[in-house]
Amino acid sequence: MTRLRREVALFAVGGILGLAVDAGIAQSLVGLAGWNVYTARVVSFLSAATVTWWWNRTHTFAHRDSGRGHRAEWLHWMGLMALGAVINNGLYVLAFKVFPALHAWPAVAVAVGSAAGAVANFLLARAVLFRTARTSI
Repeated sequence: MTRLRREVALFAVGGILGLAVDAGIAQSLVGLAGWNVYTARVVSFLSAATVTWWWNRTHTFAHRDSGRGHRAEWLHWMGLMALGAVINNGLYVLAFKVFPALHAWPAVAVAVGSAAGAVANFLLARAVLFRTARTSI
């Protein structure tokens, strides 16, 4: 398997983990705690982005280096994921506008947004944050 294919596959696994966290938290906050879908999404998205950062730094891009400590790398990750978040959250909101019945099932809207933002997130992570090969000491 080429390195790029491996990265794409591992990024997809991380995305699935992130989606599970994102959808699970959004659905729980709306269904069990009575939060509105937009406030729940802030918490679920930040949680999922943190999980995907950990996964991708540990697995997908383990052979690459960001040149930053964990805290700075996480902050940079969150900043870079802003474009994906705009796409992701834009489609999340659009899904509720087009299909109002989804207010009862925010996990479906999370999935729509997550799929759309994944490509932008992969390209940004690989090309900007984890762009340098790790050197062994």
